[in-house]
Amino acid sequence: MAADQARRGATVEAAARTHLEQAGLRWLASNVRYRGGELDLVMREAGREGALVFVEVRYRRSSAFGGGAASVDAGKRRRLLHAAQLYLSQHDALARLPCRFDVVEASGEPPRLHWIRDAFRADDC
Repeated sequence: MAADQARRGATVEAAARTHLEQAGLRWLASNVRYRGGELDLVMREAGREGALVFVEVRYRRSSAFGGGAASVDAGKRRRLLHAAQLYLSQHDALARLPCRFDVVEASGEPPRLHWIRDAFRADDC
């Protein structure tokens, strides 16, 4: 069961990455893990001053109990912010860029993707 969930997660994250790349974002990293938090995708908008985008990918078989974005609660937002801060501390050249947090929620089979730009801000954490 856990292996199936891991495969599903990898498939959905790959689909989210492709979706975002087709929308003009450039991939920088996937599954960046730190103690206390993980970044599913790190992307960058086009242009010299393009924003750094930290993307949380959430999959739900059904949206009957709320979509994936609803599961990004205050605790999850704090963990994402902490992981983003650690990422920026290791990438000086990116630390000066504007940053935002997006969520890509996926549901159903095959998964349908819904990209929520600027889903939350650091001030919300």
